[in-house]
This record gives sequence, C-alpha cells and structure tokens, in this order.
Amino acid sequence: MDNLEIYNKVREVPEEAKKTIQAGRTKGFTDINPMWRIKTLTEQFGPCGFGWYFTVLNRWVERESGEVAAFVDIEMYVKHGYEWSKPIYGVGGSKLATKEKSGTYVSDECYKMATTDAISVCCKHLGIGADVYYSNDKTKYGENRSSGHPEDRKIKPVRDRTSVTGIRTYWHESGCSHEKA
Repeated sequence: MDNLEIYNKVREVPEEAKKTIQAGRTKGFTDINPMWRIKTLTEQFGPCGFGWYFTVLNRWVERESGEVAAFVDIEMYVKHGYEWSKPIYGVGGSKLATKEKSGTYVSDECYKMATTDAISVCCKHLGIGADVYYSNDKTKYGENRSSGHPEDRKIKPVRDRTSVTGIRTYWHESGCSHEKA
C-alpha cells in the first residue's frame, strides 16, 4: 500500500458537505458535515462496527467563568484489508452550559456532540477532509503563517526549546532577548 493511498482518497471535501461558519471565534472558517465523515469512513473501511469503530475512554466536564464544557476521549480503529489499526486517538468537546444574554443555556446533547467532535479529530489523522484544514496553512489556532509561496508551506524543523542554548537560539531567531522578556 502507498502511504498516501487513503489520505489522497479522502482529502477532498465536496462543496455540499462544507459550510462557512458565520459567527464566533472561528467565523469565516469551514465546517465539515459530520455525516460526510461517517459516510467517508464507511466507504473506505465498511460499516461502523465491522470496518471501523471507536471506544470511549473517558468523559468529563470542566468549568470556567460560569460555563461548563463536556469532553470525550475516544480511540478509533479502522480495518484495512484484513488488519485492524492501532488506536487512533481523539478528544472532542462541546459546551454543556453557556452564558447567554437571556440566561444560561444547557445542552442535553453535549456528550453526543463532543463524541462527534472526537470522531472528526480521529478522521483528521487519516486525512479525511485534509484539504479544508491545510488550506494555505491557516487554522483556527492562529493566523495564516504562509505567504503563499510553496517554500513557506514546507514543514519547518522543530527547534530544541528545552535547553538554554535552544531557548537562546529560538529567542534570537524570533527577535527576542532575555532583556526584552
């Protein structure tokens, strides 16, 4: 098997499975329909429970500033040919209780939505929807770090930031110094 065989089969998301996020911190980013992911898993590996499945490892809530978020840890397994994969780990989250103008909104589906989110995280590891996430190296975790030049999209080596020398090198390359810190 070619290492990118599955990745290349599942990386492209059809327009009807994409939706632009209209509000909030991720406004302008693209949301992928969760059922498209399920369909893609089923097309590639077979029905859930036969060609792929997941197990829930842990469920918990975290409270911050009067809001409550629910989280789910899962391991997903896929069958390729006659062999089952090692676990593909994913953690997903969703708001359980959110402060709104009219009061607190409580979701009775937060664990289901957190599980769906965890499945989507596992799907990313397989390359499902990769083109949406890799568009010009822009993610919900930061601004576009790419100038668009192909050289800027190459994966850069990770610098050692645990040793004094590594930290000094990182600071120097970033235009920082211990006097400015």
